[in-house]
Amino acid sequence: IFLTPYAGEAQLPAITALIEHELSEPYNVYTYRYFLHAWPQFCFLAWAEQEANSAAAASTARTRATPIGVVVSKLEPHRGQQLRGYIAMLSVAPGWRGRRVATRLVHLTVRALHAAGAAEVVLETEVDNVASLALYESFGFIREKRLFRFYMNGKDCFRLLLPVPP
Repeated sequence: IFLTPYAGEAQLPAITALIEHELSEPYNVYTYRYFLHAWPQFCFLAWAEQEANSAAAASTARTRATPIGVVVSKLEPHRGQQLRGYIAMLSVAPGWRGRRVATRLVHLTVRALHAAGAAEVVLETEVDNVASLALYESFGFIREKRLFRFYMNGKDCFRLLLPVPP
């Protein structure tokens, strides 16, 4: 498994496929482009390298990579003062969960946001998403507030906040 920064519009179908199948919110292409065009440096993909099956491909020792995870974030001033990072979307393909892919993606994006000057990082996750809450709390995120009926499916969420030391 290896991680790469977002490399352009050609990766948009892979990103949308990962997110559409796993997150409860229905995002449209403009939402993805909003983040990816304005903050491409805060989008990272996880890839699984797989040996090619055909004899011809094997003879050239080529491998191909399949996208298995993505994190999409942004960085903006908060209340006109400090910079605040925001993790908008995180998704890992079901067959790759439990292998620390999400941990590596969150670590990489928090590190990139911090390097760019973020004083804190925030996100929202459903109140009943135990795995997500455990992941973020392992990084030190705290439950800042509960937002009632935040998602289109009617579920509540927690806004989580990670203060980033200077």
